Amino acid sequence: MAYDKFDILKSTAVPLPLENVDTDQIIPARFLKATERKGFGDNLFRDWRYNADNTPKEQFVLNNPIYSGKILVGGKNFGSGSSREHAAWAIYDYGFRAVVSSFFADIFRNNCLNIGVLPVQVSAEFLQKIFSAIEADPDTMLEIHLENQVIRLLDSGEQESFQINDYKKENMLNGFDDIDYLINIKEEIRSFTENTPL
Repeated sequence: MAYDKFDILKSTAVPLPLENVDTDQIIPARFLKATERKGFGDNLFRDWRYNADNTPKEQFVLNNPIYSGKILVGGKNFGSGSSREHAAWAIYDYGFRAVVSSFFADIFRNNCLNIGVLPVQVSAEFLQKIFSAIEADPDTMLEIHLENQVIRLLDSGEQESFQINDYKKENMLNGFDDIDYLINIKEEIRSFTENTPL
């Protein structure tokens, strides 16, 4: 299995109400030397999290102990900029399993889906409800139900549906990447090959 199966995620969330967060802000280019997915979480939002002397910036949300959880809530146009896979790797390696925004850059969205991070696109109005709920109570719980394609604020019961590609949805429900998917249908591929004339 490429990553953990994703079905229902119940978690508190970390709010980052900034628009146009690009991949260089998510993981600065100087940290792209490694080719494995491990270790990138240490440098997630590196220049926003740390001063030049590597001391944490207290005002940045990831350094604020009142916020935690497996869901990152970002502003509009999250993941814009260059197509680096490392941005999704850093989010996953840090411990996030879903990112919520009112708009994602397409390449970033696909990179997330390829490694088991669910990008949940909601309306601007519902996104603001989430931010307001977290601001009022950092322990606000969100529930993301992948099978039903619904995100819900558990306290109020308010919810909204979201879209996802059927193929990617099935892969996430099973914890498959593209290679796992092909391995899973290898007998069908073999049968097709043997029974299809050249």
